[in-house]
Amino acid sequence: MNMALLLARTATWLGDRPAVSVGQEIRLDYRMLARRSAALAGALSGRFGLRPGDRVGILMGNRAEYTEVLFAIWHAGLVAVPINAKLHAREVAWILEDAQARICIISPDHAEEIVPLADELDALEQVIIGAGAAYERLLAGDPVALNDHVGPDDLAWLFYTSGTTGRPKGAMLSHRNLMLATMNYFADVDPVAPTDTIIHAAPLSHGSGFCGLSHLAKGANQVVPESGGFDAAETLALIGRWPGSSLFFAPTMVHRLINSPAIGDSDLRNLKTIVYGGGPMYVEDILAAIAVLGPRFAQIYGQGEAPMTITGLPKWLHADVAHPRYRERLASVGIARTDVEVRVCDEEDRTLPAGETGEVMVRGSVVMQGYWRNEAASAAALRGGWLHTGDVGCFDAEGFLTLKDRAKDLIISGGSNIYPREIEEVLLRHPAVSEASVVGRPHPDWGEEVVAFVVAAPGRTVGPAELDALCLDHIARFKRPKAYRLVEKLPKNNYGKVLKTDLRRMLAEDGGTG
Repeated sequence: MNMALLLARTATWLGDRPAVSVGQEIRLDYRMLARRSAALAGALSGRFGLRPGDRVGILMGNRAEYTEVLFAIWHAGLVAVPINAKLHAREVAWILEDAQARICIISPDHAEEIVPLADELDALEQVIIGAGAAYERLLAGDPVALNDHVGPDDLAWLFYTSGTTGRPKGAMLSHRNLMLATMNYFADVDPVAPTDTIIHAAPLSHGSGFCGLSHLAKGANQVVPESGGFDAAETLALIGRWPGSSLFFAPTMVHRLINSPAIGDSDLRNLKTIVYGGGPMYVEDILAAIAVLGPRFAQIYGQGEAPMTITGLPKWLHADVAHPRYRERLASVGIARTDVEVRVCDEEDRTLPAGETGEVMVRGSVVMQGYWRNEAASAAALRGGWLHTGDVGCFDAEGFLTLKDRAKDLIISGGSNIYPREIEEVLLRHPAVSEASVVGRPHPDWGEEVVAFVVAAPGRTVGPAELDALCLDHIARFKRPKAYRLVEKLPKNNYGKVLKTDLRRMLAEDGGTG
């Protein structure tokens, strides 16, 4: 089944419903959105001569045209390559060349850097600016029929990983993968009605875009902020405007929202659900968020290789405050999602019992087909038929999975494993600590020792002595940081994930002291 059928079907029975809005105003209904996508599909396959299976890059921030471009690509039987709009032009060029994209559709703000790539890259034939009079002429042509020869295992989306530790890899996601991710949202995250809204304050090229597929399938309104991104005051105003509002947030966005000065005067009655994921949400942070917004939260744990779908913690569990293990459940990433198998394994891929820590592995039809043009990485990641996530965690007796850390972030000191997240959770208990991140640095006798980077809350100060006392009250002495670095902010990538590689580099550059 071609994913573009979702739009065609929704337009048939909900054609008059709002489909795409910008800020406070409706831009397109579903009938108009479907027509524009079908016309653009005709231009891609006719005027530009693309054939089924050809790759088309999308380099756009969040804007009204994004959805019609994505579905036009699928309508024509092509493969979408959504690219993080905040990447450097050289990084964009690498992805386009690796994907062998023949066309790239961009927003006007990228024209100066990206248009010249058509002359530099071997495969890239054309850069289309997805706005303005020339673009509208492409959409004025006759709509073409949906390419119904697309099979469920045909490639739909090349999802390039963030590449924080090296060159990004293109996870090959089929139409079947995307359809299962779409359906799993309804099964395990949230129901969606045509009267609902999803506000895309997070990038459409990432988690918010995946959530948008489920909302489009049910005829909900896709709202793009006028700023094209996340501004807490703007987001709160949009929630006040649009009924049944859901959002996909990275944990850092949740933190910024609840601490916004604008929240005190905001009308939150329309807020339905905040789906959070993409990084660790610490217990103290989610408790603070629930105190401000109520139990309107659903957590998802997934990867680009298993889009949005490994485990989840639904809203009702966020509300179950009477449960004796409430805090432990909030610290987890929930239970296995409906259509996947999840296990924790040792270094020889043997399943470990509850309570023992190992690598998280997942199997199911939502898991990627492999990495584009990278057989070695595909074989390593999918060996034995299971996706090896690289995340370290353990199950409890009730099936709740708690992540410890990425395998590469594990600290081994004196032969003992130390998981940074455990220490970070303790540091965040201090009322003067806003953020914390823990890494290891080389030690001549112990192999590694623990260093904590700490950001103080606005208007507050905190010192190493009180942080050390807090750690000694809650964790074993050998786990406590041997040094505390007070910093103004933590380095993060475009999705809000802390770049621990940068923290380690900072330690190396100053000789590991401090």
